[in-house]
Amino acid sequence: MSVLRPSVAPHHKALQAPPLTTALGVTAGDATEVTSRVLAVPDCGTAVPGSEPLRLMAVHAHPDDESSKGAATMARYVREGVAVLVCTLTGGERGTILNPAMEQPGIRENLAAVRREEMAAAREILGVQQRFLGFLDSGLPEGDPPPPLPAGCFALEPLERAARPLVQAVREFRPHVILTYDENGGYPHPDHVKCHEVSVEAFEAAADPDRYPDAGEPWQPLKLYYHLSFHRDRMLALHEAMLSRGLQSPYADRIARAQSAAESGERQPLAVTTRVPCAEYFEIRDRALLAHATQVDPQGGWFRVPMEVQRAAWPSEDYHLARSVVDSELPEDDLFAGVREKVSL
Repeated sequence: MSVLRPSVAPHHKALQAPPLTTALGVTAGDATEVTSRVLAVPDCGTAVPGSEPLRLMAVHAHPDDESSKGAATMARYVREGVAVLVCTLTGGERGTILNPAMEQPGIRENLAAVRREEMAAAREILGVQQRFLGFLDSGLPEGDPPPPLPAGCFALEPLERAARPLVQAVREFRPHVILTYDENGGYPHPDHVKCHEVSVEAFEAAADPDRYPDAGEPWQPLKLYYHLSFHRDRMLALHEAMLSRGLQSPYADRIARAQSAAESGERQPLAVTTRVPCAEYFEIRDRALLAHATQVDPQGGWFRVPMEVQRAAWPSEDYHLARSVVDSELPEDDLFAGVREKVSL
């Protein structure tokens, strides 16, 4: 099997959002320097099948995460013939019920089974493959100071033990592209942070025959992306679009918090390198979200921006290219940029 190697260094430049000057005096599209790096490709199996479809793997912490982050992207690629696998690291057993209508007898007592049923419905809507990797939800500790994490939970697993099932899944499914969370987990839930850690470990270890030798034949994924689902520029665009139509925006408080964090230097946002157009799949995304009935309130914040406003103001889902072993010109509008040129379909 042939090995893909970068021929020239990719042109990494920050992706600028559509011009939009906001009431806060911030120009949408300001981004930090792109931190993506090109990795050397080990001499082992890599992603050049002769006639197989492109393959995308999305790694998530809990059932419902796949429907709130990158769902329209996955729906689009599935319908374009891409094989998509969602790996769900935990069962969401310690989640709370966020939809008042689901506070019914038998739901909380059987939450793990209910969430598996919800996941089955969501994956059918999206059209993806999905597998649970078998870890226990850590829960979201609350309090000052927060209580210790429960024994045996995913977040407390040693890295190699936590990453092994994902390495095996990578070697079995052989994805060209992997989606996951950034170092902060998208938000600092312990399972999301651990999801980032095991995803990076799997991306970097799956091609090495000396690592996890009992977890299948080595395979080198070509690109690793972080979700940028709720970044400031997107919120600003939707906020301005709502106000311009005389509608109340649900984003004012979140924008203020993001602005404060940016000004304090608390945490600089990652640059958007890749914007995948997928507005025509937003309705599928929302149907998948609603399938997670214990986690998503139909009257809640997910659905306060009308669909036509979303499609007009921000018709994409956005990502940061974190690792790549192929060349691609940034900004991108395709997760498989640089891959399609290498893979023979």
